Amino acid sequence: METDLAGWTDQEQAIAKQAFDLAYGRAIAQLTESLRERVGALQGAEDLWQLHDFLSIQRHSIEGHFDFRLDGILFVFASLVKDKLLGLDELSGLEVEKIEKITAMSKF
Repeated sequence: METDLAGWTDQEQAIAKQAFDLAYGRAIAQLTESLRERVGALQGAEDLWQLHDFLSIQRHSIEGHFDFRLDGILFVFASLVKDKLLGLDELSGLEVEKIEKITAMSKF
């Protein structure tokens, strides 16, 4: 197996990308559901502007949260596990040490 400079094998990179994409899909699904509820409750212009603000905040949050760079991906995964967007079992195949770090960081 080839390992890059950050200590990730090709297989681990594929597992990480798959887990990342899965969690991103869940986050977008949650946002979409929340948006449906909010749109259903729209009653006037003020609600529209609040919806705009909500979407802007969510976009900023998601874009900041979902950063797929291997040098910081353990922190991202820990946050996703803590937020219940990803299960530790979905990281199966990563080095035990990486999973232990994610587990420990997800508790804070």
